[in-house]
Amino acid sequence: MDKENIYNILSNICDPEIPLDIVNLGLVKDIKIKNNEILIKMTLTTPKCPLEDLIRKLVENAIKKEYPEAKVKIDFIFDKPWNTEEISEEGKEKLRKLGWNL
Repeated sequence: MDKENIYNILSNICDPEIPLDIVNLGLVKDIKIKNNEILIKMTLTTPKCPLEDLIRKLVENAIKKEYPEAKVKIDFIFDKPWNTEEISEEGKEKLRKLGWNL
């Protein structure tokens, strides 16, 4: 269990409304691993997002598939509003190819 592998797992989870994974969108802010617990700090594209529970389940299920014994804790943080500047360059390029104007 290491951070790089957790990021790889999360990079396979697409935002339900934007055709890009949550890592390249810049939603995953931090990952900490201690013993058997994985703590993920992340944000959403908007506070009070109606898809928060779905995204939480997608993240938990993806990690549990790889690490069934792990305890997964997800803290959604909204101290700084998300914006398109947080999308990685790779993510921006993918969205541009899909016709997004970034």
